[in-house]
Amino acid sequence: MKRARLMMIASMGIFGTLGPFVRMIPVSSGELALYRAILAAVLVGAYLLLSGQRIPIARFRREIPLLLLSGVAMGINWILLFQAYRFTTVSVATLSYYFAPVIVTAASPLLFREALSKKQILCFVMSTLGLVLITGVGELSQSTSHLVGILFGLGAAVFYAAVILLNKFIRTVAGLHRTLLQFLAAIWILIPYTAATGGLTLGSLNAAGWICLLIVGFFHTGVTYCMYFSALKELPGQKAAILSYIDPLVAVLVSVFLLKESITLWQVVGGCLILGFTLWNELAPGNSVE
Repeated sequence: MKRARLMMIASMGIFGTLGPFVRMIPVSSGELALYRAILAAVLVGAYLLLSGQRIPIARFRREIPLLLLSGVAMGINWILLFQAYRFTTVSVATLSYYFAPVIVTAASPLLFREALSKKQILCFVMSTLGLVLITGVGELSQSTSHLVGILFGLGAAVFYAAVILLNKFIRTVAGLHRTLLQFLAAIWILIPYTAATGGLTLGSLNAAGWICLLIVGFFHTGVTYCMYFSALKELPGQKAAILSYIDPLVAVLVSVFLLKESITLWQVVGGCLILGFTLWNELAPGNSVE
C-alpha cells in the first residue's frame, strides 16, 4: 500500500508539471498530441511485451468501439488542453480542465439514470461558481486570450469527461491494456487531423524542443500512466481521489513560482471552490473513484 501511495503521489506530481514542457515544444497542439500518443504507445507496448502481458482482444471484442471512441476523445482532449496552455496561464488552464468531474456529475443522471442528491447539486453549483470567479474576476479577465484559453480548458474538460464516462461502460479490459488501445485509437484520429492542419514539422525543433518532446511522450505519458494505473489497482477509491488533487495543486505552484505567471485572489478562491467541492462530491459515501 505504501508503494502504491508513493507511485500515485509521484504520478500526480509529474502530471502537474506538464504545462511548462508543452510550451517549450514549438509545434501545433494536434501534432504534439500525435507525438505524445505515439511515444507513449511505444513505451507502454514495450512494457506489456517485455512483461509477457498479452492483450486478449477476442475477450472484449464487443467493447472495441467504446475503446476507439474513448481514444478519439482522449486525443481531442490533449489538443484542447495544449491550446489552453498557449492562451492562458498554466494554473487557470489546469483549473478549468479540472471542471471535468463536475461535467461527469451533471451527465450521470442522463446516462445512468442516477438521481442527483442535494449534496451533489450543491457541489455542482459551488464548482460552477468557482469557474465563474476564474473566468470573470481579476485583471486577466480583460484579456481575450485569457478567455479563449479558459474555453479551450473547458473543451478539454468536456472530452476528458467523455473519456471517464465511456470507461464506465468498458468493464472487461485491464487498465494498461485499455490505455494502450486508447493511445492507438488517438493516433488513428490524430494522423489525419495533423495532416489536414499543417503536417509534420519536427525539423523545426531545436535541442530543447526535442528533449521536452521526449519527456512529454515517454515520461509524462508512458511512464506516468504505468505508475498511475499500477497504483490505482492497489489503492482504495477515496484515497486515490484525494491524491489525484496533487496534480492541479502542483500545476498552480509551477505556474506562480516557476513560470512567474500572475493569479488573482479571486482566481485562487475560484480554484479552491472547484477543487474543494469536486473532491467533497467524489468522497461522498458509496461514491468510488475508478
